[in-house]
Amino acid sequence: MSSILQVDSLYGGYLPNKPVLHDLTFSIRQGEMMGLIGLNGAGKSTTIKNILGLLQPQKGSIRINGLTLAENPLSYRATYAYVPESPELYEELTIREHLELTAMAYGLSKDDYSARSSSLLEQFQMKDKLNSFASHLSKGMKQKVMIMNAFLIEPSLYIIDEPFLGLDPLAIRSLLELMVKMKHKGASFLISSHILSTIEKYCDNYVVLHRGRMVAQGDLVELREQTELPGASLDDIFYKLVQGDSL
Repeated sequence: MSSILQVDSLYGGYLPNKPVLHDLTFSIRQGEMMGLIGLNGAGKSTTIKNILGLLQPQKGSIRINGLTLAENPLSYRATYAYVPESPELYEELTIREHLELTAMAYGLSKDDYSARSSSLLEQFQMKDKLNSFASHLSKGMKQKVMIMNAFLIEPSLYIIDEPFLGLDPLAIRSLLELMVKMKHKGASFLISSHILSTIEKYCDNYVVLHRGRMVAQGDLVELREQTELPGASLDDIFYKLVQGDSL
């Protein structure tokens, strides 16, 4: 199965010649969910910013659907949707206007927009808030708007940073069900989360970062073999990988 995202020998960071990431290599195939896990400061956000093009790799390459950002910026960026940890909306726009703006930016047809937006609003119980301004929404509601905008366009790749923060239990369930639905339709996911017990149930593979380096990679069976912990949970595996070197 072809790779949607390919990260090769990535070195990256915020200052020249001082990389935060060191020789990071992994790939995500079509229809695969990958969990990106690590302690605070491990390099997860730096990895995501390099993939999004907010940071330029100091060494190495990143390809989405075979393209680098430099080769075709528009096609590269049109391939993914990003849901950040902290919702960022236009305070003076309503939920309806956010959805319409996204639909126009990505060239959705009226029929696709109508069907998808109606389904998402129903799923996240936001129909009665459709004409509310972003400035009047709670953090959890703002996060729902970010999620709805991402899933409205149905991209090849979803990049989701701490998706469950701020969401109520029903919204978390709706998000997980939506992720599974889109995965079955062929979409791929890169999910950064500290809620290991949840992503263990949904992710196919994992990349474990520690101090900017990949210390383990693979599915749960492979991680158990790498840590010599047969039958262990993802939480126990992660603890063994970073214990004693987390200060």
